[in-house]
Amino acid sequence: MPRYKLTLEYDGTRFVGWQRQANGLAVQEVIERALFAMSGEIVVIRGAGRTDAGVHATAQVAHADLSRVWRCDVLRDGLNAHMRPHAVAIILVEAVDDTFDARFSAVRRHYVYKLRNRRAPLTLEADREWLIKRKLDAGAMQAGAQLLLGTHDFSTFRDSECQADSPIRTLEQLDVSREGETILVRVAARSFLHRQVRSMVGSLEQVGSGRWTPQDLRAALDARDRKFCGTVAPAAGLYLVGVDYEDTPG
Repeated sequence: MPRYKLTLEYDGTRFVGWQRQANGLAVQEVIERALFAMSGEIVVIRGAGRTDAGVHATAQVAHADLSRVWRCDVLRDGLNAHMRPHAVAIILVEAVDDTFDARFSAVRRHYVYKLRNRRAPLTLEADREWLIKRKLDAGAMQAGAQLLLGTHDFSTFRDSECQADSPIRTLEQLDVSREGETILVRVAARSFLHRQVRSMVGSLEQVGSGRWTPQDLRAALDARDRKFCGTVAPAAGLYLVGVDYEDTPG
């Protein structure tokens, strides 16, 4: 049975998240409906990252098994036509062998979180960035971020509904930089706990605003207790921007 790797982007604002749920429309469901419209098959796809409601993606990866061979460009264009008017687009379709799994073959996931640091309200980016009106010190945020790198028990930054077997994760990248009004937080790891990125960003905002020192952030990590986490950053600023596999540069 031919397997296809799908690279896609979406605006998560009006979705309940990536994964099919009973309480609303999911990105997964939109793609599966389009696959049925094209092929007549009921196909369940697997995604590399189960993004939450309101979270966006510029390079989510999924795979689908179909009973017939499709030309990749025809499959891409057909799916995009059938997904209209939903804010989901297949960027690339590739034929892969059946050992490829969008979720379990991934060796690294990349996220970017966007904060807009200004007094004026957001207009064009209202559902795409987190507006912070008080002045943020990106340098202090970067200093604190470096204290979270490596392998740790991230219980402090783990949502209470997280179903992972272990709170231990290895954080490979956590970098904070400013580009004008926008502060970007770039994060990479093989896997993350539920809402770990948004929890870390919310705590980094505490450092940037001067409410915490970088050492306070490290102390929160070491406490291994959810009650020491800062405010969880809203979903709107978070983007899944890349998934690495063995043949992808890290």
